[in-house]
Amino acid sequence: MMLLLAVLTAVVVSIAVIPLMIRLAPRLHMVDLPDPRKVHARPVPRVGGIGIALGTIAAIALLTRLDGWLAYYVAGALVLVVFGALDDAFEMGHYAKFLGQLIAVVPLVYAGGLWISSVPFLSQPLPPAIGKAFTVFAIVGVINAINHSDGLDGLAGGEATLSLCCIAYLANAVGDMTLVLLALAALGGIFGFLRFNTHPARVFMGDAGSQFIGFSIGVFTVILTQRASTGLSMALPLLVIGLPIMDILAVFAMRIAGGVNWFRATKNHVHHRLLGLGFDHYQAVLLIYGVQTFFALSAIAFRYETDAFVTALYFVPCALLFASLTIGERTGWRVSERSGVSRVARIARLSRWLIRVVALAVPVFLVSGSLAVAHLPAGSAPALLAAAVVNAAALAFPNARALRLAAGGCLYGLAALWVFAVEGAAGSAPHFLDVLLTGYFAALALAVALVWKLAADSEFAPTTLDFLIAVLVSVTAFVSGGIQDQPGVASLLVKVVILLYACELVEVHAGPRGRALLRVCGAAAAGIALLQTLV
Repeated sequence: MMLLLAVLTAVVVSIAVIPLMIRLAPRLHMVDLPDPRKVHARPVPRVGGIGIALGTIAAIALLTRLDGWLAYYVAGALVLVVFGALDDAFEMGHYAKFLGQLIAVVPLVYAGGLWISSVPFLSQPLPPAIGKAFTVFAIVGVINAINHSDGLDGLAGGEATLSLCCIAYLANAVGDMTLVLLALAALGGIFGFLRFNTHPARVFMGDAGSQFIGFSIGVFTVILTQRASTGLSMALPLLVIGLPIMDILAVFAMRIAGGVNWFRATKNHVHHRLLGLGFDHYQAVLLIYGVQTFFALSAIAFRYETDAFVTALYFVPCALLFASLTIGERTGWRVSERSGVSRVARIARLSRWLIRVVALAVPVFLVSGSLAVAHLPAGSAPALLAAAVVNAAALAFPNARALRLAAGGCLYGLAALWVFAVEGAAGSAPHFLDVLLTGYFAALALAVALVWKLAADSEFAPTTLDFLIAVLVSVTAFVSGGIQDQPGVASLLVKVVILLYACELVEVHAGPRGRALLRVCGAAAAGIALLQTLV
């Protein structure tokens, strides 16, 4: 329960803070203006990192004791947020950034006692003087690697999400629940930010966010390998942190080879090079997510392998990636442009049929779920009343935008409640009903996925955030008590996600009749359940 509370606290604080900061950004001069090196064409507030950091720190302060190295971590995080925010506002330059990073990291290492003693390929621990200096260098390096990877909407946040999911999984596997909580708190803060950062982004994280995230990943990785379990491969941080390490090393090498200042901003990061080869924003981000996912899964699967094996598992795919980029650039290769018009015409009938199926299946589930009211959480009556009234009002006044949005929110909440209730009722139901319920969600997931694939417009096309939702749900389900101990938790969360996306599909694609049916059944289901609770 503590772990889920950590995620929820961080998400809520992050989502609450970021809209406020977006409004304040122009007054604070924290707006990222377009320039030839950047890929956005309009001014975007760069205040999202403040929401990420405050959400994470709020969860940590609420649920842990701030003493020892943890107190130095929080203090260092606040220092980086302040320095990052000042740089976002006034462009202080890289020397000021390094000063802030040293102020954050040095006390943690030398006063907090958090330092690297074991490194790959060495059987003997490092002397304290060397180990502490190396730790400062390593954490500062990770901060800058994440900072430099922040170049496309959702990219740095998504890469960090995958790294933190990996850390949470591994920490749970070795029994360090404090580290699990810290990683999930950071995940919650980032996830709240990604709500506003998916392409096209409404807000950037800025240096305040990227430095905070890099600092957190660096510190958590040190804790994982040096304290939580010394049996892990000491080369594991390469896989946990992943592509940002090799990306910044390659960028520095290219700048040195070109006689350019190491710290002068250029357009030779992996994401810039993918865009140069003709990949669009979405494709470039998903390709990088794919590489990062490979590294995260490899870290989990091969965490006890030899340092040589883990190092090869990192450098070989990186070498293949950068060799492919170089060959593509030198040969003039470009992603072929494809028109989807003829394809859409061929599958339009199937897509419309699938949308009708989903538009009928979701209302049927809502009405059927009202029979499982005995398994609703205690105190659900106010939520049921709100869902019934708001959906009825939206049905009566279909052109009222505020009512439509409120009804959509109530339907999403009602769908989640119904999954909990139906899951509880299925435990005492005949086995064939449980099989039928599983088949229902499998078919619903397949239909939603096919509409995603076949959609001719971008309103319901899958986004990079959808990819990260699946990862976050899976990891949270695993570590919140352990899937192996509570197998129903994972199933329940997956079903909630499927039903929420099905509701969104109906809202976007089903047309006025489909939305009206959803409103009628939502209001009826909530009303029926409410009457049963009052009787």
